[in-house]
Amino acid sequence: MASRAPDWLTARPVAHRGLHDRAQGIIENMPSAIDAAIAGNFAIEVDLQLSADGEAMVHHDYELGRLTQGSGELLSLTADELKQVAFKHTPERMMTLSDLCERVDGRVPLVLEVKSRFNGDRKLVGRMAQVLESYRNPVVAMSFDPDQVVAIRDLLPYLPRGIVAERYYKDGEWKLLPPEKIRGMMGLRHALSTRPHFVAYWVNDLPAPAPWIARNVFGCALLTWTVRTPEQRARAARHADQMIFEGFVPEG
Repeated sequence: MASRAPDWLTARPVAHRGLHDRAQGIIENMPSAIDAAIAGNFAIEVDLQLSADGEAMVHHDYELGRLTQGSGELLSLTADELKQVAFKHTPERMMTLSDLCERVDGRVPLVLEVKSRFNGDRKLVGRMAQVLESYRNPVVAMSFDPDQVVAIRDLLPYLPRGIVAERYYKDGEWKLLPPEKIRGMMGLRHALSTRPHFVAYWVNDLPAPAPWIARNVFGCALLTWTVRTPEQRARAARHADQMIFEGFVPEG
């Protein structure tokens, strides 16, 4: 079956948060991790968060502190303030999505994950749409939150979109979501509204019925995350079209 996603999405492994290596001072989602992924000709997955003044920032955590000298909620600071936050293992500073697009400039594909607080706020997707309006290079967007994928569909209808998913949502931050929200995410039940071009599924949950149906019945490309071990790599090769990896450098 022909894939609903562009061929370039699955042509090369995707470097999770860039090709980072803390031991070498190359930190996830930072400029040097982007440069390393480009040098290896890998597609790049990064996380987007909203700043206090509505800018799309390239960073994973909602709270500062794991990687930075600063602390507190990322959402409480403006883009200029976030660019002043020092990191623990690198002199580099946080990028905006505009910074990222200028740096990559189409040399490899981008996979943008929209981080969500599951509150229906579309400002981050709106800002992403503004930035990508002038970026005519390979890029897709995805989110765990079906409402954000619908926002991508509404605000960037030309952009390939994906849902990030797993089989169960029982641990950690998932316990904070209302049960009805979790039920709506189980088994890709939102697919009629999100209409994804691809699915990014947790490697440890493969194989599973929902991604199999999405891939083999509805033609969605199937990425799998986060591949770190030889066992996970073998599982990805058996059950998915491409892997999102970290902790090693795929050969070839």
